[in-house]
Amino acid sequence: MAVQISPSILAADFARLADEAAAVPNADWLHVDVMDYHFVPNLTIGLPVVEALRKATSTPLDCHLMIDDPDRWAPQYAEAGAGSVTIHAEAAKGPIRTLREIRSLGARAGLALNPATPVEPYEDLLTEVDMLLLMTVEPGFGGQKFLDGVLPKVRRARQLIERHGGRVWLQVDGGVDAGTIERCAEAGADVFVAGSAVYGASDPGAAVDALRAAASLKSA
Repeated sequence: MAVQISPSILAADFARLADEAAAVPNADWLHVDVMDYHFVPNLTIGLPVVEALRKATSTPLDCHLMIDDPDRWAPQYAEAGAGSVTIHAEAAKGPIRTLREIRSLGARAGLALNPATPVEPYEDLLTEVDMLLLMTVEPGFGGQKFLDGVLPKVRRARQLIERHGGRVWLQVDGGVDAGTIERCAEAGADVFVAGSAVYGASDPGAAVDALRAAASLKSA
């Protein structure tokens, strides 16, 4: 598995997003948490910021929609230039249609599951997605403590993905840092969202390299 690091701009300085993006030129993606104060109890950024950020960086944007009615909004993020758009299974009413529309617009399609949502009921959707995102904290806020109880689900998800050919990326998001990324990699994750662990470091680029090295060691 090729390890990928997706720094979350939720932990960045919102007044300096272009500079914060430039601080991690070695990142594979920039993770953009879109929250609407309905699906989760927090409000962050939306389409205008994504459109502006797309012009400010060459790093592809990994948009994670923690919103109600993703079926309506997700295609617009793909049209805005996001390289990957992830919707939550708990919020989508027509996930297959929405995932296919995201793909048709040229973006990778992702499906996210909250910590308490089991992965097995969504096995049949693995043919419709490019990435499965497992939340390792309750969605809504950055800086939370990693939930170790999700690791068995990461292992089960990896088994299901391998059963279907292994082409789907397995992303984890929440509490990922130098102390948890190795366990996530060992469980089978290959794409890692890290917010505070990157943007809370004195050298964000060096933090990305260190996280990648730690994950690569365990996923090899």
